[in-house]
Amino acid sequence: MKPMGPIPPFFESEEGMLLIGGCGAASLVEEAGDTPLFVYDMGIVERQVRDLRKAMPPALSIHYAVKANPYAPLLERMARLVDGFDVASGGELARALEAGMDAGHISFAGPGKRDDELAAAIDSGITLNLESEGEARRAFAIGEHRGRTPRLAVRVNPDFDLKGSGMRMGGGAKPFGVDADRAAELARWVIDAGADWRGWHIFAGSQALDAEALIDTQAATVGLAARLSDAVGVAPPLVNLGGGFGIPHFSGDQRLDIAPIGDALAQTLHARADILADSEFAIELGRWLVGEAGVYLTRVVDVKQSQGETFVVVDGGLHHQLAASGNFGTVVRRNYPIAVANRFGAPPAEAAVTVVGCLCTPMDKLGDKVALPPVVEGDLIAIFIAGAYGASASPAGFLGHPNPLELLVG
Repeated sequence: MKPMGPIPPFFESEEGMLLIGGCGAASLVEEAGDTPLFVYDMGIVERQVRDLRKAMPPALSIHYAVKANPYAPLLERMARLVDGFDVASGGELARALEAGMDAGHISFAGPGKRDDELAAAIDSGITLNLESEGEARRAFAIGEHRGRTPRLAVRVNPDFDLKGSGMRMGGGAKPFGVDADRAAELARWVIDAGADWRGWHIFAGSQALDAEALIDTQAATVGLAARLSDAVGVAPPLVNLGGGFGIPHFSGDQRLDIAPIGDALAQTLHARADILADSEFAIELGRWLVGEAGVYLTRVVDVKQSQGETFVVVDGGLHHQLAASGNFGTVVRRNYPIAVANRFGAPPAEAAVTVVGCLCTPMDKLGDKVALPPVVEGDLIAIFIAGAYGASASPAGFLGHPNPLELLVG
């Protein structure tokens, strides 16, 4: 048997049925009409936001990274919970505005912004986090053509990275942001050209479970923002410190203790350089806020034997949950937490089973030799950690299967 990640501590059962937001998994499937189904528990998201505000310095703004989960009902609720949205495409920008987030609290990062995306951002009055000198020139040309002053920040590729992060977004050669040694020069050009200067966006990495690494990175980020601002000679209205808070996915992962991170950040901000005295600060989180709130429910359509191994075949797969299949940002495939939803908490059978999806590819594996209770056709399999980078980050069009259903509860 191979280990699986820990099931988030928020979930309970009633008479053997997994409860999500106080509702039984089978009843949620009946309400939605079919499987596969993503269910998001808004109560968990609200708890995460509440715990984050309690741990972080009071003046720190909390932004939601829409790319983690852009499901419209979720965004509408998030718009009332957090202080801003960070988007990474014109499509996400449209969804953020439709969800009710004020344009003044939306920022747009990401390399390769099209001219029509820059135009939409400038027209709506959101902040563009510039990824290059070329993007700055295009933004000014579009703003001049449309008679609008662009709101511009500079995204910095820092000269350090977030140690132990799942995806390193800064340090070394990167397609993201402007190298730290050129960022001040670009900012001066942007300010002198008449932009509405909005400050710095500095994102070093994501999915870190090491509190000390996050503390060190946040301190380095504030220090870098101060040095760059001194070089420019203008105080930044806002410094976006990025995110990076991770959640447990795999066996051995430990939950991140955010309390010492908040304490250290409060000390860092208290001792910040004079040029940052009147600047606002924000962090942007996606996975940490919504990842553990989601469960992917998929129904067993077949249980088959091959060469002495048992395969549980479900009606979902990597076309909906690419990350759980091990094909999204991981080098060595490891098991996400998985359970039989209608026998939640029951003891496992002696023999391991492999849970595979319905796609005609050997990559479509959701659980490799995992310990589950005895499984029969019609059972519901629950894949946890499905609230972030699930439906929207998976190749839904692959092999022509239907899109998954989604449901928000709580």
